[in-house]
Amino acid sequence: MTAIELAVFISRVESICAEMGAILQRAAFSPNIKDRLDFSCALFDAEGELFAQAAHIPVHLGSMAFAMRDIVGQVVWQPGDMLIVNDPFLGGTHLPDVTLIAPLFVPLVGPISVPLSAPEKPQLGMQSDDTDQQLVCFVVNRAHHANIGAATPGSMPLSSSIEQEGLLIPPTLIVRNGELETVVFEQLFGAQTGRTLGTDTSADIAAQLSANRVGITRLTELIAASTVALFQAGIEAINRYGETIAASILAKIPVGSYAFEDVMDNDGYQAQNIPMKVSITVSKSVGDGQEAQRNEVAEMQVDFSGSAMQVKGNINCPLSVAAAGVFYVFRCLLPARTPNCAGIFKSIKVIAPAGSLLNAQRPAATAAGNVETSMRVVDLVLGALAKAIPAQIPAASQGTMNNVALGARGNQVWDYYETVGGGMGASRISEGLSGVQCHMTNTLNTPIESLESHFPVRVMSYGLRRGSGGEGEFKGGDGIIREFVFLESAELTLLTERRINSPWGLEGGAAGQPGRNLLDGKELPAKCNLSVKAGQVLRIETPGGGGYGRWPENP
Repeated sequence: MTAIELAVFISRVESICAEMGAILQRAAFSPNIKDRLDFSCALFDAEGELFAQAAHIPVHLGSMAFAMRDIVGQVVWQPGDMLIVNDPFLGGTHLPDVTLIAPLFVPLVGPISVPLSAPEKPQLGMQSDDTDQQLVCFVVNRAHHANIGAATPGSMPLSSSIEQEGLLIPPTLIVRNGELETVVFEQLFGAQTGRTLGTDTSADIAAQLSANRVGITRLTELIAASTVALFQAGIEAINRYGETIAASILAKIPVGSYAFEDVMDNDGYQAQNIPMKVSITVSKSVGDGQEAQRNEVAEMQVDFSGSAMQVKGNINCPLSVAAAGVFYVFRCLLPARTPNCAGIFKSIKVIAPAGSLLNAQRPAATAAGNVETSMRVVDLVLGALAKAIPAQIPAASQGTMNNVALGARGNQVWDYYETVGGGMGASRISEGLSGVQCHMTNTLNTPIESLESHFPVRVMSYGLRRGSGGEGEFKGGDGIIREFVFLESAELTLLTERRINSPWGLEGGAAGQPGRNLLDGKELPAKCNLSVKAGQVLRIETPGGGGYGRWPENP
């Protein structure tokens, strides 16, 4: 495959992922998916190795890249199947993130027929009179559902076990032979489940089904236009290319061991200043090929030993989520056009002791591990790499997703969930961006018009938190102020971080200001659940990013 052919192939498979995302967004009902774009789409080979993704959510895709091989290896796949899963301990993130996986089969002999875009009975596999078919790859999407049946609205509860966080779905076939398993669907999302899931959840699951069907159709067209062998050769070429780029960049990191420590504010219960530690060991090995000297490659061992053991609260991470944070940081070191594939992570090994905060074991609560602890994993890895390649690493960004979950039960059932942006850390060449989603989240905000038209909430103010970024030669980005007034009684859950421990600066730069949560002007804890009344005002002030470099006031 020539360089031009490879570039075209990469663009085509990435465009399939992007189209899947567009279908999911347009078919979804909930603001969380159609407005905030809290979803991800990707393609995996027959062994469960990532070979394409759209520019969606890092924590979704990194965790899928880490765990998909184990998931697909446990299922006896048939043409037309589709599997649903959200178990955090089986490659998921947290329960609101529901993943749908569909295999693509082609006949071993005979022509490949392309399924219609909108058949009377949607078909997922290749259609052939010959029953002998070959598994070629998988299409996958993952979407966050604001209501997955937790006891509190928004399904981001202040929980102490996985059972409190909503509907846990083990790997389950929801489509067989191209037809929806209606009994399974009703058991999971129907009214008889005993959980108040609402209509948006089942409608959004249907949108996820549609996105995978489109992915299957487009891949079938791509293969039918060439051959299965060329398609598989393209996948192999993507991973070789990604591995080559990663090796050339990571080889510039000096050999050695680089450590960093940070803390989580709390777990929402008794635990405070929860320690997190990482040690990155860089070694070199000789790759394949005749010119051994030119094939020296870096091997990265990222070890979280020494971090706290899993805690009562829900900031625990499955290993797949911790790995997602690691993969994200190393991906940021690579050129922008590097294909997102398994090859770029081949030399990275992630270690965390079983039962620790970053390799939590069942039945640990994990709702905030995906959104809060993953952000601190990024800070840890960046902090360690700043000792190895200081010129390439920025100061800490806000270090939290500022999770806000609202809603009500009873006659009026509604669920609202949002992450709020903040300040990005400055670097040696520029100030940090202000008021943006940082690192492990890549969502939009919920537009005020959408929020107010769907829910009994009014946004009173929304703007930058001026002066919250850390000072320095280059100033950290400012956080956000978002203020809500409740028009009806509701239940509120906040899962936030960096309310005590500030985002750190680098090279003499000052730390960013920590965030604040207030209800009617009174301070709220970083993590809390409470009932609010009509007329009360919630104010979220998000952290600023750290500054970079000394400035006159700090010589």
